[in-house]
Parts: sequence; C-alpha cells; structure tokens
Amino acid sequence: MAEVDREETELIRDNDEGQQVEEEGKKPRERKEEEEEEEEEEEEEEEEEEKEEEEEEEKEEEEEEEEEEGGSGPSSHVHTATSLPLSPEQEKRLITHPLTLNWAFGINKTLPVFSLLDQDRLAILFACSHVAVIYDHTSNSQHLLQGHSNPISCLCVSEDRRWIVSADKGHDSLVIIWDSYTGIPVHTMFDCHPEGGVAAVALSKDSKYLVTVGAGTVQRVCIWDWTNENEVPVCKVDISPELGCQKHIIFNPTDSCQLLSNSTSHVLFYTWDKETMRYEAPEISKTFMGEVGCLSQTVFHVGGMQALTATLTGNMLVLDVLRSGTGHRHAIKPTKLISLQKNGITVMTCCDSFIVTGDERGHIKFYDENFKVISCLTDFNLDPITSISLSKEIPTFSGIANTEDCVLNTEPFVSRNLVLSTVSAAVVHVNAQSRSAQTIIKEHAEPLNAVACHPQHPLVAMGSYSGILKVWDLRHKVTVCSKIFQTDEQIHCITYDPQGLYLAVGFVSGVVKVMDPCTLEEEVEGGFKYSHDCITNLAFSHNSSYLAAADAGKAVMVFHICKEGMQYVWQYLGKHRSHYKPIQDLLFGVYLDSTEPRLLSLGMDRRLVEYDLQNSRKDELLILSSERIEQSAVPTCMAWYPPLTTENFLLIASDLNKLKLLNVTTKMCRKTLLGPTYGSPVKKMIMLPSCKDGNPKSHYMAYITQDKVGVQILPLDGNPHKSSALICHSLGVSHLACSHDGKYIFTAGGSDRTVFSWEISHPALEAAAALGGKDLIPFYTLLEGGRDGELFKAIKDLFYYCQLRSQNIDSMETRQVSTSIPLSEVPYLIRALGFYPTEQELEDMQNEVKFSRYAETGKYVSDIDLEEFVKLYLNHRLPCGISKYDLYKAFQVLGVPDENGKPVITREELLELLQARGEHMTEEELAECFTNLLGFSVEEQTPDSELLLESNLPPNITMDTFATDILRFPSHECF
Repeated sequence: MAEVDREETELIRDNDEGQQVEEEGKKPRERKEEEEEEEEEEEEEEEEEEKEEEEEEEKEEEEEEEEEEGGSGPSSHVHTATSLPLSPEQEKRLITHPLTLNWAFGINKTLPVFSLLDQDRLAILFACSHVAVIYDHTSNSQHLLQGHSNPISCLCVSEDRRWIVSADKGHDSLVIIWDSYTGIPVHTMFDCHPEGGVAAVALSKDSKYLVTVGAGTVQRVCIWDWTNENEVPVCKVDISPELGCQKHIIFNPTDSCQLLSNSTSHVLFYTWDKETMRYEAPEISKTFMGEVGCLSQTVFHVGGMQALTATLTGNMLVLDVLRSGTGHRHAIKPTKLISLQKNGITVMTCCDSFIVTGDERGHIKFYDENFKVISCLTDFNLDPITSISLSKEIPTFSGIANTEDCVLNTEPFVSRNLVLSTVSAAVVHVNAQSRSAQTIIKEHAEPLNAVACHPQHPLVAMGSYSGILKVWDLRHKVTVCSKIFQTDEQIHCITYDPQGLYLAVGFVSGVVKVMDPCTLEEEVEGGFKYSHDCITNLAFSHNSSYLAAADAGKAVMVFHICKEGMQYVWQYLGKHRSHYKPIQDLLFGVYLDSTEPRLLSLGMDRRLVEYDLQNSRKDELLILSSERIEQSAVPTCMAWYPPLTTENFLLIASDLNKLKLLNVTTKMCRKTLLGPTYGSPVKKMIMLPSCKDGNPKSHYMAYITQDKVGVQILPLDGNPHKSSALICHSLGVSHLACSHDGKYIFTAGGSDRTVFSWEISHPALEAAAALGGKDLIPFYTLLEGGRDGELFKAIKDLFYYCQLRSQNIDSMETRQVSTSIPLSEVPYLIRALGFYPTEQELEDMQNEVKFSRYAETGKYVSDIDLEEFVKLYLNHRLPCGISKYDLYKAFQVLGVPDENGKPVITREELLELLQARGEHMTEEELAECFTNLLGFSVEEQTPDSELLLESNLPPNITMDTFATDILRFPSHECF
C-alpha cells in the first residue's frame, strides 16, 4: 500500500511540474492575449453585477410602491405560493384571540363541493355555515376561511382552482375572493347587494371578471372587474321577478361578454359591454309541445355556440346562440328538447367536450356532443346528486387510448377524477382509473342540536335529526364509532355521565335511551318511553346513579340505577309536571352536609324547583320546594358557581343580561351582575375545568348567546373586559360542550347542521382584561360619556348630596368628611339617576352590600363608597332601559282592544291594578305619584282626594296616553 501511495504522489508531482513547465514555455504574445481576455471577462462580469444590482433596486422600489398601495407585492405569500401547505402537524401559530376556530364538523348540503385535487393530494372546498373549508383528505387537515357573519349562500372557484369566491345573504353581506394557495382573502366587496345579499356568483374563464346575482325580490346582476379593485360594477341589470329566482349563473368560456342563468322556469342570456348590460329570456313552454319540466342547471356547449339546460324530468333543452349580421352573438333560441333519461337531472357540467350529469337516483352519466351515453356510474348506491366537480388535471391511463376505443370496446370511460356531493350531506371521490368511489365526508343532513364531550377522554359525541349519533376522536380527528337510528328517531339532546360510563340520548319522540359510550349499544332495549313530547334537557347526578330528563311538555322525569341480581339496570322512578311554562335548564348538585344528589329545574315561569329524590317512590316524583326567583326577567339557564368564596352559590342568567348569584341553601339573591352584552342574553353556560398547563387558581366560564360563543373570567364583577365573544353560528346556536381538559369548546348550530370546535386561549383573554384597566377604569366605558361625561358628574354630585342628607341637610354643625353614604340612601340615589327598580330589587341591592363581607367577618356592612356604588348601579340597571315595545306588551296583556284594535285600560282598572297586582301601592303612594306626574295637589286624608285623582285621569288610557300624558316621556323616546 505504501508503494502505491508513493507512486501516486510522484505522478501528481510530475503532472504539476509538467503544467508549470508548459506555462513557463508559453510565448509572451500568447500570455498577453490571455491576460487581455481575462481582463475583458472581468469587465463583463462587473457590468453584469451592476445590472443585476440595478434590477434588484428597481424590483425593491416596485415592491415598496405596491406595499404602499395596499397590494400584495411579489414577495408576498400570494405571489410565492404554489399550493396550500396543509399538514396534520402545522406550525404552532401564535394565538392572539381568546377563541379560535379549530375544526368544522358538517357541510352545507345545498351548496356545491369543489375539487382542488392535484397529483400530490386530495383536497376539496365546501361551505359550513358561515365558514368556507378547504379540507385536505390526504393529510386529514382543514384550512378555515373565515370572514362572513352570515351563512355562505354561494361558492365558486376559478378555472385553474387558484381563486375562490364566497358570498352570503343577510345584513352587511360580503363577497370575498380568496387565494386557495395561501387561504388569504385578496379582495372583499362590502354590501354589494344591499337588497338582501348574493344568490349566485361565477368567475370568467380568465378569472378577470366576477358576476354576482342579488338575492332581493328584484334581482340585480352585476359584472365586476375585481382585479382593479373597483368599488362599483362595470355594468348591471335588474331582472323581472316574473322570470323566477335566478339561482345559477355562468360565463361563456369563449366570450366573457356573454352569460347564462336560469331559474326553475326561465333561461336568461346576457350580453354586456363597458357600460351596458342586457338580457333575453326566450319562451320555452310555448316552443315545445311536450312537458319541459323544472329547469335545474344551464351550461355553455360546443365552444359557446350552444346552451344546454337540464330539467328535473330528465329532459335536455338545447338552445342555439345566434349571431347578428355584424358577427356579434346577440340572441339565444330554443331549438331542441331531448328526452335524455327517465330520472330527473339535478346537476350538469361540461368538461373536455363531454357532458356530465347527476340525477335523482345518484347516477353519474357521461355524454358526447351528440348526447350519446359514453359511460355510466351507477354502482355507488348514492342519494340524489347536488354537485359534480372534476379535477383540473387529466389522469393518465394505460389501456384506454381514446374515446372511440372506449365506445367500441365497451370499456368504462371517465375523463377525469370526480368529486360528488349528495342531498344526504355526503361527499364522494370517484377515481377515474379504478372506477372506484371513496366517501370523503358523511355528515348530518338534518338539524344538529346535540353535542357532548366525554369527561375523561378527548371524545365528542354529536347527534342530529337525521338519527345519526357519532363519536369523534379529537386527537386523531377520526370517527370512533357511530350509530344510525330509524328515520323517525330524531336526536335532540345527549349527555355523558360524570364518570364516562353512560351516554344518554333524548329524542324528539320523547324516548330516552341510555347507551354504552364505547359501543353505542343500548343499556335498556328500546329505551324509556314515558313522554310524548320532545326531550329538551338531560342531566346525570355526580355519582351516575340518577338520570333526569325534561321535556317540551314542561315535565321532569327521573331514572335511577338499581341492582337486580348481579347486574345494575336503569329503571324509571317518576315524573312531575312541575312548571307551567317551558323548562329552561336541568341541573344536578350535591347537598353541602352530605354526598346525596340534589336536582333542580328552572322554568320560563321564573320558578326554581327542587325535587325530593330521597323520598320519591316508583311513579311518584316529589317536589321539595318551588321558589319564584325573578319578578319581570325570564331566567334562561343556571350553573353551579365555583367555590371562589366561603359561600356556595348557584348562578342564574336571565333575558335582561343579568347574572344572579343565589345562596344554595336559602336561595336568597346575594349578588346581581351585568352579564355579557352581545346583542342577546346568555342562553347556556358551563364552568370550564382547569387546564393542566394553566393556573389552578384561575377559573373561567363558557357561554352561548343567540348566535355567539364566549368565555368569561371568574369571579364575576361586571367588568366588560373580562368577557369575550364572537359569532359562532349566524342562524343561532343551540348547545355547547367543553372538552375534558378545558382547552376546547364545541358549539352546535342546530339548523345549519354544523358543530364548531373552538380553541381557548386563557393568556389572550387575561391580556384583554388587563388592557381594560383596574378598579373603576373598566366600568367608565359603561357610563354614557365615560369618566368625563355628564352622567358620572351627576353621580358624584348626587352622591355628595346624599352625604349631606344623611347628616341633616339643614344642620349648621361642622360636616363630617366621609367617602361613603349609608345604605338607606341608595334607593333615593338610584331613582335620582333615572333607574326605577322595584322594592324587591332595592332590597336585593341593599342585601348585596349588607352581606358582602358577612361570610368572612360575620359582620354586616352599613355603608357604601362611590366606587362600590358605581359598580352596584351599573350591575343592576337595565342595559337598554325599558322600551316602548315592553310597554306595548304590558298593555296587550292588561288591556282590551278598542274599535281600532289598540289595547286600552280604563281608569278604574289601572288604579285597581296598581293597588292589587304586583307590588301593591297604597292610596297615599298613588296620590303622591300622580300628584308629581300630573302636577295637581291632593290633600291627605280628604274624602274627595280619590275623586280628585280620578278626575285628573282620562277615562280610557292607551299606551300613548300613559307614556306621553302621564309619564311625560317624549313621543319618540325609548325609556
């Protein structure tokens, strides 16, 4: 080896020496030429480098200009992206909001599903309530396109699948254009159809133009050059309502100045130029003798020279696009009506010169230009098809050369891979080469109201009116188990027991079933049928020994588990119709002095009912107590308040945006707080379990309103910055649940057939609360005018006046400087500020302050300072005051309609109601009130005082008379 290395070394040395000799032996002229060439090359390189630097500088300047103009520069994600990077393990993003949408369960079955398929992944686009979802089936991940506050009403994608357009109907409707590669909204059109939103959208073949169809009674069709970000349409035209609702529109792929749309009865052909737009609606029914049928979908065909319209009777209507003498196409004429198939055609599209149809039997058929069947897909056992989307890439086959070979050899022919959607909320992918179908999504086709989380594992159960019960693994995002009940078994509510041993299911039919949570097998065959009304609420006791159910018939049923032999079985205990209005909530708890369960129900009748479970017997459910907890407010829900103090509370929400803390033993109101004010009152609320990675001393509450989901920092104090909420289901949310680890909230949308998963960020919520300020600073925002406003000045002035009153206002002695006033002054101060609570509400206010430190010190509080009073005032006063509508409702209940239909109360009835109903008023109190209101004098203890009072009141009192003449409110004012 040493000899070989030596030889190689010598060879290398010889070569180096040879090169050196060769260099030295070169002629000076040649060497000079080489040096000159090298210099020239160096100069050229320097020039190229200078050019590149100049180009880079120009590019940077262009990017800066584009950034200043608000556009997306070449270095932006939109310009550099090639495909949306979805993966199961996405980079952990910085969460800056208290609630972030994490996953969408469900699909809008009425809207089309689009294929975003490429060679590397199987991805689809669909709508889910007010969110558009890009779902990558390959990586089992979602990218959620959020921006709409109303349900998405229409979707479309560009020819190359790069651009997505979503639009909605309703107040403040939006049209948003998204980049499918990045998921970023690149253009937003605000309220472009204020008459009711958008009914249909489409992009031209080159994606330059966008057409929108309004959803108003008179539909407006607008063409937009969205790439120029113009705020006005290029042209527009209004459609006559007689032509029906235009629900589908499409551009001519060969001429963007032509479009087609259709309703169920008419096909419209549009032409437009820079300023004007016109349409033509050819007569169809008069052209053909046979029955045409309801029109379903229209497409351009044969290079835009023909239009085809499918019908729900299986016909194909052929329309020719005619040319004018100048060569411009300007009209459309029905020419043929072809009976294509027996089943109604629900959807149709054209691709690669072929016509693809989907029908009511779930069959897919391919036709050539002469309407001859090339291929049929009939073996998938699908429900009626609602949309067909073909992949943008043509798959390569071995064994199929062309269409002719397929037809001659009777081999199956499929041009591209397909994505289909059905009326049963299923999405199916059809592979073109293997002719096989794969179900990508199978969701709920009917209202989805029921959602519940397993208490110990990352599992969430969902049930709908479709009779489908599914259990979903949150960690792996897969269905663990599912069960389909019979068509008449509609699931309305579900719940797990605290130990995760049982899953209870309540049906619209009144049946209650207890199931094994792992296998979904029934514990009692057929369930319990003790009601004919819908089961609205379910609850388990803490030890899983009792199950309570409330129905729409205002009754509560209780089931308990008993030991029979060696087995434990569920049995019916009893039923009691304990409320005379619908039951709002059902709740199990534990007695303070024992481990025995206690059961409470809350009704719209304002009653809190407690049941005597220990003494109840078979078929006899006993009531322990029934308390009226509200005077005018209607309670909406209840929950056990965490043990943040030495006293134990029951938290109850009402429709007046109030949260009340009731002592669990005496049921006395201990505190009233302003609840979340987001347009509607709290509908449901749950206490969140502590997170393992969070502060064990921190406590939070989740809640839903009419259409929002929110989180609240505890303890409650009325601070508006301690709560955060956002729209979760724009059509209304029906229920919520929390994961076992307290990290996720799940909301069920009911009519939108969806469930959303929301990730909770406690640091973001705490940061928002900290930014709101401390002490009284957060509460200033609740005062009209804030800290420097007239209201706060009035509060301070009246507060100091109450100090003078308490020390005898006529006294000439030296005043005692104090920062507080006696509790006895609170009613006068409250009323002086324009808030007129009832005597019961005033008593609650005083008790709230009086007992505020009793549990800790054993002493009563007898006075209140300015800061505490401001909080007391803001927490108790009505956030929106009393409206004229509230007064109108009262007159409707108490009055009798006159000849004009307006409710009227007679003078005698009004005086009797004030003295005999509600909080009774004495004659002296009545006289004092009306004296101040009407401005006359009534002497006390005078026999004629009552007659004088009646003579100053009109004999018949309407709502307007009461508001303007007696209460002296301005006619336009809400109070």
